[in-house]
Amino acid sequence: MADRPELEELRCRRALTEDAARPDAVERRHAAGGRTARENIADLVDADSFVEYGRFAIAAQRQRREVADLIARTPADGLVAGTAAVDGHPCAVLSYDYTVLAGTQGVFGHRKKDRLFELIERLRLPTVFFAEGGGGRPGDTDYPTVSSLEVRAFKLWAALSGVVPRIAIVKGRCFAGNAVIAGCSDLIVATADASIGMGGPAMIAGGGLGDIEPDAVGPISVQAPNGVVDVVVADEAEAVAVTKRLLGYFQPPTAPGPVVDQTSLRTAIPERARRAYPVAPIIETLADQGSVTFLREKFAPEMVTALARIDGRPVGVIANNTMVMAGAITAAAADKAARFLQLCDTFGLPVVSLVDCPGYMVGPAAEGEALVRRASRLLVAGAALRVPLVAVILRRGYGLGAQAMTGGSLHEPLLTVAWPGAHLGPMGLEGAVRLGMRKELEAIADDAEREDRVRQATAALEENAKALNAAQIFEVDDVIDPADTRSLISATLAAAGARGELPPPRRFVDTW
Repeated sequence: MADRPELEELRCRRALTEDAARPDAVERRHAAGGRTARENIADLVDADSFVEYGRFAIAAQRQRREVADLIARTPADGLVAGTAAVDGHPCAVLSYDYTVLAGTQGVFGHRKKDRLFELIERLRLPTVFFAEGGGGRPGDTDYPTVSSLEVRAFKLWAALSGVVPRIAIVKGRCFAGNAVIAGCSDLIVATADASIGMGGPAMIAGGGLGDIEPDAVGPISVQAPNGVVDVVVADEAEAVAVTKRLLGYFQPPTAPGPVVDQTSLRTAIPERARRAYPVAPIIETLADQGSVTFLREKFAPEMVTALARIDGRPVGVIANNTMVMAGAITAAAADKAARFLQLCDTFGLPVVSLVDCPGYMVGPAAEGEALVRRASRLLVAGAALRVPLVAVILRRGYGLGAQAMTGGSLHEPLLTVAWPGAHLGPMGLEGAVRLGMRKELEAIADDAEREDRVRQATAALEENAKALNAAQIFEVDDVIDPADTRSLISATLAAAGARGELPPPRRFVDTW
């Protein structure tokens, strides 16, 4: 028995929405080193889990073009969107299609976003958005408009902040409205060839700012060091792999992963007190093997932020990087850490803080960067934390900077421990000597003798500032064998997990 005509019509129309119906467009995309929207979605989601919305939408250009042409060349109005599952967990996924009018935002694409964003809120779906594209589309003719400023998609997307985790993936050019979609996301993964800007070349030229090549608007060489992009990857395949891992941090704990030898932590800190060292290997040793993702690595590198798993439990990690600025907290470092704490607190990720901090960066140059306000962001964000916080003093814990790394006080974390070589103090010890003994030092005429006196006094302070002495008067909870750090963190977080739901979020006014 033959199929009914309407079913055959449906099959034909459905086939026209697939990549196979536009081999020339697909070939051009592949030749440019990219994948199609549907290829990216298929790589991201579990097999047969994608439920598409608005498949048959076409560009609103009937007054300019034949409907048959629009059906053939503008499938889904350039926005493929729907619900799916990633590694067995429900999610939503949207992708602008660069092979359709350069991934621009059309009338029906906006309506589709509105529909999806409301469903995302209703169902609490983590969301991945492939945001590549040129921004608003001026060529749509079928919808009466003067400004198009009544479009609700941007408000609805922004309103999902704090409701569900949202990850944007950017490959190639991403301008104007597309860039806003990325910028409102919680995390941005971008390929090395990405160019992201609030206005593309046409808008820049229209504003009288000159002719700029698209790839020069906001290249990764700018957007990674300034903190716009969280993770830089080589291509879309790696972007999808990283995004799957990022989504996993916002899911329940998994089985514990493999662990490297923890005894290596006993020698991770140099014996020379002023010698810098990389903190990333310490984070990777503490975490389940292969579970660490570093965020915004080139932005404020003196502060490290990372997502990881410890015994299968997702956690956020902040750490001072002594390789840059000796690990001091700059204005940018405070911005970086404060926002990261908000991310962790919003989505229930416990935080591990690894402290080797000489304090806040000070001086006229630092103050010129609004340090007073920006540095305070970390204290305000730390004070509002509801999730468990565990602090480990690796080597130095000095001044307000160390307090900011521990939620405002050594007694704010659920557990504050120190490694045996650690020192704590109200400020850098040598600085304290030079300040407290200024008159005595000024009275010593010989430079060598004066510096020797500074060394002697600093050594005396260092003896008093040892972690064991701080533990004797209960300023820290314990001094531990570095090899025991992971097990203590895990045990503390397991105890914290028994309390159930977190209290309601604390309202606060950002200092900056």
